[in-house]
Amino acid sequence: MASLRFPVSDITEHRHEVVIIGAGIAGLYGALQCRDLDAAVISKVFPTRSHSVSAQGGTAAALGNIEDDSWEWHFFDTARGSDYLGDQDAQEVLCREAPAAMYDLEHLGVPFSRTADGRILQRQFGGHYGDFGQGPPVHRACCAADRIGHVMLQTLYGHCLRHGVRFYSEFFITRLLVEGGVCAGVLAWDIINGGLHLFRAKAVMFATGGYGRAWIVTTNSFSNTGDGLGLVLKAGLPLEDMEFVQFHPTGLYPQGILITEGVRGEGGYLLNAQGERFMRRYTPEKMELAPRDITARSIQTEIEEGRGINGEPYVHLDVSHIGADKIRERLPQVLEMAQKFAGVDATREPFPVSPTVHYSMGGVPVDIDGRVLSDAQGAKVTGFFAAGECACVSVHGANRLGCNSTLDCCVYGRRVGRTVRDFVGAGADWTEPSREQLAAGVAEVARTLSASGPETIHEIRLALRESMTENCGIFRDEARLTRQMAVIRELQERYGHLGVGYRGLRFNSEIQEAIELHNMLHFSEVVVASALARTESRGAHYRTDFRERDDAGWLKHTLAWRDGSGVRLDYKPVIITRFAPATRAY
Repeated sequence: MASLRFPVSDITEHRHEVVIIGAGIAGLYGALQCRDLDAAVISKVFPTRSHSVSAQGGTAAALGNIEDDSWEWHFFDTARGSDYLGDQDAQEVLCREAPAAMYDLEHLGVPFSRTADGRILQRQFGGHYGDFGQGPPVHRACCAADRIGHVMLQTLYGHCLRHGVRFYSEFFITRLLVEGGVCAGVLAWDIINGGLHLFRAKAVMFATGGYGRAWIVTTNSFSNTGDGLGLVLKAGLPLEDMEFVQFHPTGLYPQGILITEGVRGEGGYLLNAQGERFMRRYTPEKMELAPRDITARSIQTEIEEGRGINGEPYVHLDVSHIGADKIRERLPQVLEMAQKFAGVDATREPFPVSPTVHYSMGGVPVDIDGRVLSDAQGAKVTGFFAAGECACVSVHGANRLGCNSTLDCCVYGRRVGRTVRDFVGAGADWTEPSREQLAAGVAEVARTLSASGPETIHEIRLALRESMTENCGIFRDEARLTRQMAVIRELQERYGHLGVGYRGLRFNSEIQEAIELHNMLHFSEVVVASALARTESRGAHYRTDFRERDDAGWLKHTLAWRDGSGVRLDYKPVIITRFAPATRAY
């Protein structure tokens, strides 16, 4: 049996000028910008298994390869799509820099699909229109069949290896070392061999992804447990806009596996039990190409009003009419998943879909250069940066448009990587973590390994995921959210009586799952507290007891801290530069 004591002197120490946590698109793009420094990437999975690999449909950029397009039209769509909660200075950066990011990736070797004359192929996606929202849907999503995340991830990883970026695969971060407004590094558990490692750094960049595994039906991989967000809360720092959780309209039923919006972009129909294209009742002009929050609520309404297929909680997605050859060329992965997981040949018949938790609009508050903020007044944590889904800059506001997620990872992963490079190059120094911080990190791991109570990880985690789905889903109200807050606090109490069966150090998945669960219980409380406080409906946050958007009371970002007494909330203004909030009609 392994010793349960880990003296501080037993910690293995590493020193790198830059340490990036997470090996998805944002983390790898950031690492590539720091290739001339001593840069390291830490990931709890092998880099090419990072969740970015699951992105399917494309990446938005106004290249105009199919018809006229403009980054300003993209900017407007992003601002309106965010239900005007996005910060428009950040949204302008996103959309203005999108074409350059795509051409940069093209030159790095990303194998985009091509038009007949050799340009990057683009497809339609929901929420993307011409002429400042007045025109028809435009082809803006740069695609690689239906595997955009896979090809971007592989390309960026190869270039990082080529430039000597150091990788620590299968290391799990257990503590963020922040004291006095300065980040000194992180503590990590070696999943393969066991043991704690201290990674000291002049700059730490979080690119830790989302937290969809806190719900029972999700597109997210098993690794998406919101660890970065839990670590930030435990370090005494705030999270921003955590009440805004996106349900993708089309998860393959019943597993919830992502079925890209690109299916509808290629001409797919949503059908109810009567065979009706029901989106004509909700967004008759845009039909299946409405923004995600509206489409997800429309599908859920059909289901709850009894128009699901055979009375079951799903509708049909049909692409059979667009032709087998086009499906095989443009949507090969979707075709394969429908066959393998639903037993359906999508070239001949429709397949079952229902809404599924997909994306987190909220996260670690950062400025437009990725510097982490510690309060509503904009104070910065020295040496700490974040990008990608774990960060809230905020480009997505209350609702993310499809194809803006991989774009966010590309534009802000690259941008924040350059900020980190310049920060270190300007003479950033090492900061010594205190022995108290290290001792606290050691004690947390030791407590987890020695836990011998009657509660199990599986039972608490399942109770959290089922209750979050029931009480903090697409439709919310005060009663359900209040009930969920009580459930979370009960589960936090039960966690204090957790038992761990395996106490070995090598490949101890229980210690990892226990700490992941602890992180989920932390940020889930923030999600629910923020949703309970926001008495309006905006984007993905839909309150059936407050159905209207309330700009007078709620045109502001939520900041949330968690301490021993619960969740403390504060607010900061939304940055509006060009597009004044207006009625969001489609």
